[in-house]
Amino acid sequence: MNRSFKIILWVFFMGLIVLASCSLMPLKNLQNGEAENTDVIDSDLIIVGFSQLGSESDWRTANTKSIQNALVEKNGFSLIFQNGRQSQENQIKDVRSFIFQEVDYILIAPVTETGWDTVLTEAKEAGIPVIIVDRMIDTEDESLYVANVGTDKYEEGINAGRWLEKYLLQQDLDDTSSQVTESIPEETELQAENGQNTDTINIVVLEGTLNSTAQIGRSQGFADIAVNHADWNILAHEDGDFTKAKGKEIMAQYLQRYDDIDVLVSQNDDMTFGAIEAIHEAGLTCGVDGKITIISFDAVSEAFDMMEDGLINVDIECNPLQGPLIAEIIGRLENGEEIEKISYVDGKVFEAENAEIDRIGRSY
Repeated sequence: MNRSFKIILWVFFMGLIVLASCSLMPLKNLQNGEAENTDVIDSDLIIVGFSQLGSESDWRTANTKSIQNALVEKNGFSLIFQNGRQSQENQIKDVRSFIFQEVDYILIAPVTETGWDTVLTEAKEAGIPVIIVDRMIDTEDESLYVANVGTDKYEEGINAGRWLEKYLLQQDLDDTSSQVTESIPEETELQAENGQNTDTINIVVLEGTLNSTAQIGRSQGFADIAVNHADWNILAHEDGDFTKAKGKEIMAQYLQRYDDIDVLVSQNDDMTFGAIEAIHEAGLTCGVDGKITIISFDAVSEAFDMMEDGLINVDIECNPLQGPLIAEIIGRLENGEEIEKISYVDGKVFEAENAEIDRIGRSY
């Protein structure tokens, strides 16, 4: 091997080493003179790594878009987005990748509440503030995150229960007024006046991903209202994983198992859409004039379509537009200001009879 060839070979291997070193370099260190594509990361921007739990629903898509639209360059941000695809393992890998890239902030929409302490301790030790988005985490060390931004899932469950109370009372009063008063026992009249239905109300529940904040909060909130009503009989509650396909599958099983379902409580719109398909395929009706009353959650655009068509009775809003509040919180942290540990965006209760008017001006 002649000397010239050895020199060429040495230069070639040195080039490979340099390329490998650059590929492993944290993004914050890729200054203008060190990266071929200087448009990817601007060192003057606030770099945010966001691990979204997945894309399982229309609501999730709206939530992702809200955050992506808020954390843009014109607002002073550079966003690194990762889709966890419903896997905590994927999300933990995302967080470790963000730590390695030395981002300024980490956002996590956690697929489940438990199992985050180790990786969040790593982020804390790296000096990277973590903001929990949409859901909560279950940890004894609240110093592992600086803020939580989302909606009050427990209150959403409470709102669903209160709506059903009001709805059943109105149904009872309507039935009472249509009958001859003398033919109704006094005890029945008193029950109706006190908001107690004289017949058993059979309820099935499509729950979201087990151990997720939405599943826990909505289930507990509704249960805390249901416990006050001896005539509310919850026949079953099973995991529909927040997806249309799973919602349809579980609802079809409910319909085969029970022939007397009065109310479906579905913990997100996508499961509701699947459940309605299953109800129709079983030859049954639902909604305003149907056999099965439907309470849904999220209030996405397609759900408003179905409320206008009378297929969904009520939708408890879970507001996905959390991006602007997250951007505001990061801005305040950058300025050294104190922030609330938990910040909620507002949500409403939308009924079928007002859906056409209520949806005006909504972006999702």
